[in-house]
Amino acid sequence: MSLRLPRFRFAFCIPLIAALAGCAAGGTAATPPVPLWGSEWRLLDLGGQAAMAQPAATLAFPQPGQAAGHGSCNRFFGTVEIDRDRIRFGLLAATKMACMGGASQQEMRYLGALQKAQRYEVKDGSLLIHVEGMDQPLRFSRSAPRP
Repeated sequence: MSLRLPRFRFAFCIPLIAALAGCAAGGTAATPPVPLWGSEWRLLDLGGQAAMAQPAATLAFPQPGQAAGHGSCNRFFGTVEIDRDRIRFGLLAATKMACMGGASQQEMRYLGALQKAQRYEVKDGSLLIHVEGMDQPLRFSRSAPRP
């Protein structure tokens, strides 16, 4: 007595085996990064150190290829390249107002960190920008859209 399997079972097994192999090889496919264009963010954490609440440091992506924000004391603007989860800021120009207290130091650290940005992710509603040489990423919360 020979055992013969119907053909439809064989056709079903190949996709099932391929799906199981994909799970074993690395789990689910990576989710694409959240697009940043048109979003605005407020800096909460500067590489493991809480950011000053006032004056707030911000980051906005008004349109593709552009970045702008408030560094804690001065406004800044410049270019940004985003490719999948990779992010790279071009030269950032800023106004030259005098800063009081720790705002000047925070602004220098913040703008310097943006220049060394390597990749980003949006996790639990926070924007995380991973920076070369920093153990902890820059962490931002989404700002409410302006009317």
